[in-house]
Amino acid sequence: MADNVARLSVDGTIIDLEMQSPSEGNEVIDVASLTTRGYFTYDPGFVSTASCDSAITYINGNEGRLLHRGYTIEELAANASYLELCYLLLFGELPNQKELHSFIDRVKEHTIIDPRFIAIAKQFPKTAHPMGVLCSLVGAMAGIYHREGSWDSFEERIEIAIRLIAQLPICAAIAFRTIRNQPIIPVNLDLDYGEHFLHLMFGESSDSLPNKVLGKAMDRIFLLHADHEQNASTSTVRLAGSTDANPYGCIAAGVAALWGPAHGGANEAVLKMMADIGSTDHIEEYVNRAKDRDDPFRIMGFGHRVYKNYDPRATCLQETCHEVLRELGIEKDPILDLAKALEKVALEDEFFIERKLYPNVDFYSGIILKAMGFPPDMFTVLFAVGRTSGWIAQWHEMVSNGYKIGRPRQLYTGPNERKYLAITER
Repeated sequence: MADNVARLSVDGTIIDLEMQSPSEGNEVIDVASLTTRGYFTYDPGFVSTASCDSAITYINGNEGRLLHRGYTIEELAANASYLELCYLLLFGELPNQKELHSFIDRVKEHTIIDPRFIAIAKQFPKTAHPMGVLCSLVGAMAGIYHREGSWDSFEERIEIAIRLIAQLPICAAIAFRTIRNQPIIPVNLDLDYGEHFLHLMFGESSDSLPNKVLGKAMDRIFLLHADHEQNASTSTVRLAGSTDANPYGCIAAGVAALWGPAHGGANEAVLKMMADIGSTDHIEEYVNRAKDRDDPFRIMGFGHRVYKNYDPRATCLQETCHEVLRELGIEKDPILDLAKALEKVALEDEFFIERKLYPNVDFYSGIILKAMGFPPDMFTVLFAVGRTSGWIAQWHEMVSNGYKIGRPRQLYTGPNERKYLAITER
């Protein structure tokens, strides 16, 4: 048997399956030809399935490694800005100074507040969840820009990507402020990306300036959430894109997929969990509940579907967490004390150690965003703003190459064929 072939035996029949070798990671068995033999594979949740090939992001969950185009997340978080990472995701290489300045200028060209978005947002009740509003605004972009051009050329796709990166923060701010009956603040193109977002969210006038430390923290949060391989929302964007759907509609589908508490909504769930626990006095009670399989309570913000080691993004965000709290003068905060106590339990309790339930990025981002003044229902919106660059980079990569429409199969467990009976015979 050749080294690059996996041999499968089914009812005495030998089927040779080609092996694909990645630049990093596990060897992949190509099962695409099985359907011609009358077989499908069964993989609920796609835990063992590579749905595509991609050169953008690599995760080694066992080692706690995250690479974007070959660069570690630790190096990028320490040295790069969010827009520098956006350039890397889209173009494959880090920009030089001239390229970065040009890219930033192009983003600023699209940083406009479209009054149609404000009009749409105002139609929602004040009880609306901002993720629902954001999903609608991004979906509206699919209608507004539908006839503006195609996405057949490289330059057209980059223009779409830049518009989304520029306008998602604006859509998020519109969702936030209209629900609260607050006026929309004019843009300030003199500010960096993270600072500008805080200006749009919390500014009181066109020339109000946000805190520099908080602006840097916001930029880092966006960077750490930018892309994370083929997660549920990214896979949704690719699946929608495989139908040749409008790219803005594909991103709206990604926003909807991100909303769930098992995905992007996890940091919101962390704060809710801490509110339920109440204080450090009740930690033992709730940890014991988490260990009880018959109890529905779960400790949120610990563990990850892919990482079986410390989430490297959490390590980066832990430092940012302390910077933000120190800048805001929050030395003693009940939620922070509770978070520190939970982290200590997770790192010392055998139950968590055996299951490798380490603090993840959602654990720290929830604490930071609360300290910065964001209500919990905005946490996932901020995740979506950061993740937009990854979504559109993944879409851009897919449509730049040959691709097939996504069409998973199933393991059918329903009734066999049966005869229709007239209603009088039933």
